[in-house]
Amino acid sequence: MGESSAQSMSKCTELTLNRDAVIDTDRISNLPDSLLYHILSFLPTKEAVATAILSNRWKPLWILVPALDLKDKCCKKPISFTYIVYRVLALHIAPSLRSFRLTWYSPCSSFHLDTWIHVALARNVQQLHLEIYLDGRQDDSHVYGGKLFWLPSGIFTCKTVVVLELSGGIVLNPPPSFQFASLKILRISKIRYESKNSIPTLLSGCPVLEDLSVVRECTDNVISFEINVHTLKRLHIEFKSYKPEPPDYNIEIHTPALEYFRFSGHLRNIVFHEKLAHLIEARVDIYALEDWTRVYEIYYGDRIFKLLRALNNAKFLSLFSGDKECIAFGSIYPSMFQNLVRLNFKVTPSNWHVLLALLLVAPNLEVLVVNKDYDNENRLCWMELPDATGCLSSGLTTFNFDGFENLEHEVKFVKYILKEARALNTMTIKIPAKLSKEDVFETLSMFPGLSPTCLITTSFEDNSLE
Repeated sequence: MGESSAQSMSKCTELTLNRDAVIDTDRISNLPDSLLYHILSFLPTKEAVATAILSNRWKPLWILVPALDLKDKCCKKPISFTYIVYRVLALHIAPSLRSFRLTWYSPCSSFHLDTWIHVALARNVQQLHLEIYLDGRQDDSHVYGGKLFWLPSGIFTCKTVVVLELSGGIVLNPPPSFQFASLKILRISKIRYESKNSIPTLLSGCPVLEDLSVVRECTDNVISFEINVHTLKRLHIEFKSYKPEPPDYNIEIHTPALEYFRFSGHLRNIVFHEKLAHLIEARVDIYALEDWTRVYEIYYGDRIFKLLRALNNAKFLSLFSGDKECIAFGSIYPSMFQNLVRLNFKVTPSNWHVLLALLLVAPNLEVLVVNKDYDNENRLCWMELPDATGCLSSGLTTFNFDGFENLEHEVKFVKYILKEARALNTMTIKIPAKLSKEDVFETLSMFPGLSPTCLITTSFEDNSLE
């Protein structure tokens, strides 16, 4: 009987401990307010408000979170959502805002949008994100042709904004004279411009700008513009066009402090007026509609090599020079890529000559990553490998080939790498599932000139993300 009583007491103690453990699992609520504000600031405002139902502890927290993320998601009743936004702004009493994000896809009076933006400006907002389509998102043609929103003039006098992002049906209309005293990051995507001087005027008022991203569409009214920012360290330009005829544009760039450059889209005329002495990384991704190359006979070879010559100080270079587009043979000479240590190259049937040209002018290359972007051998535009030795960097230690199919020209290329790269330590070959890893490994192991210390790895391609 005594033993049974002891067992009963033990079970009661165990249940009590388990209950206390369950109660104690809500450790987040015990965190200080400042940390909870920080956590909630990463949630959309709708979800941050919803945490008020958790307990009395959480009920007042969202009104002091230093971030607002308002999104209408194409409401069927935008008038009611407009009321909700006013209500949220009235209850929200945080004295300053780290971030204010407004995403609007419904018809709405510009008066309301101006009012909400001015609330953020009055609270010394540091990060301002605006994505506005007053007539809904763009249609299936990828082009927004609806009502436009003109930025309120108060934005251009804000001294606290550090990050500014503008996208959608917004008109960029900077005044002749202003100053974003603190703006360091500027991202503008698929917006409209009041005039051809809108971008230069905007940039002239950004004395400490370090990071600029410009995504353009053929629907805007500006075909030529200038980027003149001597403090700029990062620059991303993307040019999208969905018209049947190719767009034309001219970009003149004055950015002597640039460390990172990325370009993607349809390549026309890009001119760097200063040598990029501080450039560390460059990424170039060229693409165009098939009709442009078929109907207008546009070839990209000379343009690509011209752009590459301006980027020859980069230490890290990622390049996709196009498929059908790059079928003209340009020349990269006399530029040398003395600083280049890593090259990522997406190879197609028509751009092998670009890869080979880069290998011949990169004497200090250490890592080469080749990704194959085709599976049709018959469209190959091949250039013979050089006969002379010493053309490839003697310091190449790592070589990766993703998409190797054991085709004749691919085998020749790998054989050339193994012959010339005497310091090669690692070679990774990714193959499609239809091939045998053992057969590929056996072929590669028999190549002459292979370093005895080189580790060869073969694996199947990961197509899970395709």
